Amino acid sequence: MSGSAVAVVGGSLAGLRAAEQLRIAGHTGPLTVYSAEAHLPYNRPPLSKEVLADPDLADAEAMVARLAFRRRAVVEDVDFRLGAEVTAADLATGKLTLGDGSGESFDGLVVATGLRPRRLGCPGPVAGRHVLRTVEDCLDLRADLAPGSRVVVVGAGFIGCEAACTLTTLGHRVTVVEPTGAPMNRVIGPELAVAVQQHHEAAGIAFVIGPGVSAFTGTDRVTGVTLDDGTHLPADLVVEAVGSVCNTEFLAGNPGPDLTDGVLTDNRLAVVGVSNAVAVGDVARFPNPLFDDVPRRVEHWSIPTDTAKRAAATLAARLRGDEPDPTPFAPIPSFWSDQLDLRFQSFGSPALGPEIRLEEGDLDHLTAGVLTTHHRDGQHVGTIALNLPPARQRQLREAFTAVVPTA
Repeated sequence: MSGSAVAVVGGSLAGLRAAEQLRIAGHTGPLTVYSAEAHLPYNRPPLSKEVLADPDLADAEAMVARLAFRRRAVVEDVDFRLGAEVTAADLATGKLTLGDGSGESFDGLVVATGLRPRRLGCPGPVAGRHVLRTVEDCLDLRADLAPGSRVVVVGAGFIGCEAACTLTTLGHRVTVVEPTGAPMNRVIGPELAVAVQQHHEAAGIAFVIGPGVSAFTGTDRVTGVTLDDGTHLPADLVVEAVGSVCNTEFLAGNPGPDLTDGVLTDNRLAVVGVSNAVAVGDVARFPNPLFDDVPRRVEHWSIPTDTAKRAAATLAARLRGDEPDPTPFAPIPSFWSDQLDLRFQSFGSPALGPEIRLEEGDLDHLTAGVLTTHHRDGQHVGTIALNLPPARQRQLREAFTAVVPTA
């Protein structure tokens, strides 16, 4: 194992944590992190909130300095290759191809490539259309804003709502278009979603629920959005927040892995059909026995760290020729979202629970605190806490650690 070379493809949080955990797991051989971005790993959630709103962060360097993750001493000897996109991997021969045409060899592989924003395929100009994933995206959006800009946000998921709230507080006129229902309804449930929509509308955000986008108007740049029902929304710029695409193209053509939705792994994060690869972060599709045996990707803040720890242990064991730890891997997904004067905190997987119970609070007074629990076939699978104090949130998390599956 000491001489085995490990390649971590992807240089965001999941890649960083995987490198750290490989060293902690005892891997002493060459370890290289390949990052398509030109920056060391940094924190992305603030890009739609406080970083977007802070004019003092005037360039990418300043943003990354604010957002960069602290790297542990254990990765001092890890080679971080910035701006080094991996375009192909031959899993049978252990060869990577980089964007500049050069090649690298590996004995073990960590897939940590994450996601990129999905783009709408509607006709119309491209200029004036934005996404929020990188510091460059955030800078481009901010540079395109003028005082009182008319902004159409397409998509009322968490990123879309966060961006809409931030832009509203900056004085822009924001309309959110969402064809599937009230904001964030798939995760938080329809009743709370309607209450959140009303809360945001009271702050000046307009919502168009039902029709989708059919076209963008304008010649050289966007001047408006045309909806399926013929409605035209004037826009100085558009933010597309319509989901994500998994970055798995570099694995295409290999006969082993299932890339249907991310990278299919077993419960130990080993890539199914491949002997020397693991996947981490929101690109990994794995079964979680807290809920069932269905492999799913989880796009939550906690998942990169949780999966990196288990995947590193699995890969390190395989490189030693040992059997990986058989203890079930049962992480508790968690995330938070800040929107205006509301702070959402989630534990578990609320979207899996069709039965929703209002445990605390009043949906007409969200700022005073609300708690909902989500259930499936009698099992508590998720919790949404809104404006509850930290001590109460800790209690809610502990409710999921009370019963952990065993082998």
